[in-house]
Amino acid sequence: MYDKLKADIVAAMKEKNTMKIQTLRGVKGNVDLEHINKKIEIDDNLVLDILTREIKTRKESILEFEKGNRNDLIEKTEAEIKLLESYLPEQLSKEELENVIDDVFKKVNPSSPKDMGLIMKELTPLVKGKTDMKEVSTLIKDRLANL
Repeated sequence: MYDKLKADIVAAMKEKNTMKIQTLRGVKGNVDLEHINKKIEIDDNLVLDILTREIKTRKESILEFEKGNRNDLIEKTEAEIKLLESYLPEQLSKEELENVIDDVFKKVNPSSPKDMGLIMKELTPLVKGKTDMKEVSTLIKDRLANL
C-alpha cells in the first residue's frame, strides 16, 4: 500500500495534478512521521490507520466549512476524501457489518454495556478500514442497551 502511495505521487507529479500531489504527500508524510516517532514498521495497517484518520479529519473540516458557508473549501475537501477513500479496501455493506457484529456477539456473549471493550477488541481487526468505526460503535451501543 505504501509503495502504491509513492508510485501514485510520482504519477501525479508527471500529470501535474497538484491536489493529488498535496493530498498524497500529506498522507505519506504522516505515515513516515508515525514510523519515526513510534518506531513501528511501515505496513498496510499503518497506512490504513493514517488514511482513516485523514478522512475523518477532512469530514470534520467539511462540517466547519458548512458553518462558514465556504463551498469552495467543501468541494476541495470532498475531492480529497474521494481520493483517499480509493485507497481503502472495499467497504462493508450494512448487512455484512450486521453479520460480523452478530458473529462477535455470539463469540463474546456480552451481558451488559460494560462489555463494550471486549466486543470492540474482537470486532476492530475484522472491520478496520472497511467501515466507519463511529457507525460500528453506535450499532454496538444500541445492541448492548437492548440486552
